Amino acid sequence: MTVGLMIELLVAFLLILTIGYCVTLNRRLKRLRNDEEALRATIAELITATEIAERAILGLKATAGDCDKNLAHRLMEAERLSSELQYYVTQGEGVVGRLVKISDAVRNGASKTLGGERTHARHEPRFDADDAEYPRMSSTYADVGPKHVAPQVEAPRSLKDVAAATSERLTAIRQKRGVAA
Repeated sequence: MTVGLMIELLVAFLLILTIGYCVTLNRRLKRLRNDEEALRATIAELITATEIAERAILGLKATAGDCDKNLAHRLMEAERLSSELQYYVTQGEGVVGRLVKISDAVRNGASKTLGGERTHARHEPRFDADDAEYPRMSSTYADVGPKHVAPQVEAPRSLKDVAAATSERLTAIRQKRGVAA
């Protein structure tokens, strides 16, 4: 074997090794390119999701601002109605107090105290001798007139109780009308 042939065999062997290494390197590069494409697709999806999230955040901020304005408006309206109700309750308590005084005065003026007992003055119809042709009525005035009984006047309640009762009535009215509370 000659030196030339050995050199050529060595070059051929090194060429075969180089070709094998190139094939291995080519496979790795293909895998890297495939991973790069998957990574690009993932990055594109991530960018799209980020844009959607940014739009959603802007929408939520706008909705929160609208809710804040609406809530502030409702609170102002509720405070106005509360002060108005408080005014009406105060006026109502004054009216109830005056009515109680009037009813007490009427009771005291209409009744007479005899020996510690109260007797109510009753008005009996009077008939003169000139009215003899008309038959005398056997019933009293209690049987004549409206058939309903006047409600009993309660003692004035506290402002808190009146406000709670009024609030319950308003809620019931709103529910009947279908208005949200």
